[in-house]
Amino acid sequence: MPDVSWVGDDGGRAGRAGPLRSRRVRRALAGAAAAGVLASTLAGCGSDDGGVPTLTWYTNPDSGGQAEIAARCTDEAGGRYRIETSVLPREASEQREQLIRRLAANDASIDIMSLDPPFIPEFAEAGFLAPVPEDVAERVTEDVVDSAIEGSTWDDELVAVPFWANTQLLWYRESVAEAAGLDMTQPVTWDQIVQAAQEQDVRVGVQGIRAEALTVWFNALIESAGGSIIAENSTDPSQIQLGLTSDAGRRATEVMRDIATSGTAGPALSTANEDSTATAFESPEGGFNVNYPFVYPRALAAVEAGTMEASVPEDYGWAIYPRVDAETEAAPPYGGINLGVGAFSQNVDLAYEATECITSTENQAYYFTTNGNPASDTAVYDDPEVLEQFPMAPTIRDSLELAAPRPQTPYYSEVSGGIQRVYHPPSSVDPQETPEAATDLITAVLRKEQLL
Repeated sequence: MPDVSWVGDDGGRAGRAGPLRSRRVRRALAGAAAAGVLASTLAGCGSDDGGVPTLTWYTNPDSGGQAEIAARCTDEAGGRYRIETSVLPREASEQREQLIRRLAANDASIDIMSLDPPFIPEFAEAGFLAPVPEDVAERVTEDVVDSAIEGSTWDDELVAVPFWANTQLLWYRESVAEAAGLDMTQPVTWDQIVQAAQEQDVRVGVQGIRAEALTVWFNALIESAGGSIIAENSTDPSQIQLGLTSDAGRRATEVMRDIATSGTAGPALSTANEDSTATAFESPEGGFNVNYPFVYPRALAAVEAGTMEASVPEDYGWAIYPRVDAETEAAPPYGGINLGVGAFSQNVDLAYEATECITSTENQAYYFTTNGNPASDTAVYDDPEVLEQFPMAPTIRDSLELAAPRPQTPYYSEVSGGIQRVYHPPSSVDPQETPEAATDLITAVLRKEQLL
């Protein structure tokens, strides 16, 4: 994930300390940035279609959904603009690197960007995102899940437009839960599902690979325990205070260790990712799996292809992410894509107009049902076609309302890289030693005293 820090010189003002819930964000939207919006020019670059401005939207790879939405919005614009898409590399880190380099050179061809949420503070702090107009900020946050607003926010201002939002659910085999006596209509803890898996001799699927997936898992654990990886934020990296050695940080480490050493996570936990744990969940040993919604259409596709018995997905159940402690609500992972408008675009106003079309309820519903990417707009979860294809849609929406973004910082890659270095393999972590070791490493990296 992010790996550098193009940051402004602002004396290290505080950016964001711990979770920033949407009530605080919405109060700040009134001063978001209307005064700083750049004027659009109707004869901007790419105006090769009778003077109609061409907006270039840099997208992450998908199944063609963003290109189709671009075509829809071009038609809807009625000649005010047209949208062309340019597909970024597949790896998120490479997407970020390409955009950062071009924006650092004041590239005016970047009008709209599909951004992974952890990158957004870095882009905003560097001045690479055009300020969101106040009226746009009000419209694009209406009926949007809290986590997507948080993931589009930096320094108490909305700096990107929420688009699609992803989260992990607790997938389980209904037959296994029933045999174990688990009431899955009620919240369950990690301890409960590990015990059930041991009793039923099945797997608990978690992502223990030394990659971003490990940070996603640990962040969900520490947030679910009531803490945060970053306890006190700052734009000055030397002033960032980590929360790894807090009670919540130690409890999260304890839960990670207990799962990894329980005998239920499988022998390949240290290389387990989303795909491999979905595969294990499909097997006769499948019991529980924390994973994204793709698990369900993947299984249905296998049935249709004749490679899986229909009885397998018929046995699938889904619930909110496991709790760390019974009395504290879970904070599931949050991911997805939000839209940034390039600060050097010659058509900023038109680009923001286009983002509102791209993120309309209709287009988010289309994207969900055709590309499998859940919406940030809560109204989408009432769409009959969405509910038909994704019967777990209401649970996805509820999970997104509880979800917590990964640390919001311009130095995300240093923080995430440190987590991956010290908390891997998960079976080796120790609640007393690992948080201190990770804190020492990440702090030294942030202070440029050590390299990852």
